[in-house]
Amino acid sequence: MRVFYSRTSTIEQNPERQLQNVDGFDYVFIDQCSGTIPLYERAKGSQIKKLIDQGKLSHLEIHDFTRLGRSTLDCLSVYKELTEQGIRIVSRNPYIRNIDDNGKPDAFSECLISLILSLGTYERNLLLERQKEGIKIRKEKGLYSGRQIGTIESPEKFLSKSKNKKILSYLNKGYSYNDISSIIPCSKSTIVRVKKMSELASK
Repeated sequence: MRVFYSRTSTIEQNPERQLQNVDGFDYVFIDQCSGTIPLYERAKGSQIKKLIDQGKLSHLEIHDFTRLGRSTLDCLSVYKELTEQGIRIVSRNPYIRNIDDNGKPDAFSECLISLILSLGTYERNLLLERQKEGIKIRKEKGLYSGRQIGTIESPEKFLSKSKNKKILSYLNKGYSYNDISSIIPCSKSTIVRVKKMSELASK
């Protein structure tokens, strides 16, 4: 089944620019919502998820890569997930496809994705470094106190946080620490803690 997916941030925005040459698709889905909402939590994105779970989706096409998530790493996460399931995904601008016409990995797109992933990892490391610098400055000024002494966060509360839920999901799917830290902006120590908390919660 072939699906074309479009997203605009507001109802006022016209999606027509994204909806060129969509003849021949089984479905044309249009979401009008913020890109901060994960793909599968959107009204039409959830329908894409249903088609995936039912094994019916064979081809997903989008106007550009950013339609899939709120960040480069979120988009790459969806791209990797669909690739592992043998679902062809095509981005028109720039032109990227995970599987070529012969059913084999597209070499050029793989190279481009690797470059995007490297930039995403660099962006994540830069963000973490800025956070450390900010904490250091606040400590020097006496403004940073961290978690108050005596407060205990239960495993359930820790795992209920959005980012930790995603990390746990990837751990359960068998992703390595390196893969997870590349997909989600987090340190490996956070991944280790999520794993430990999950083990505590299951006891």
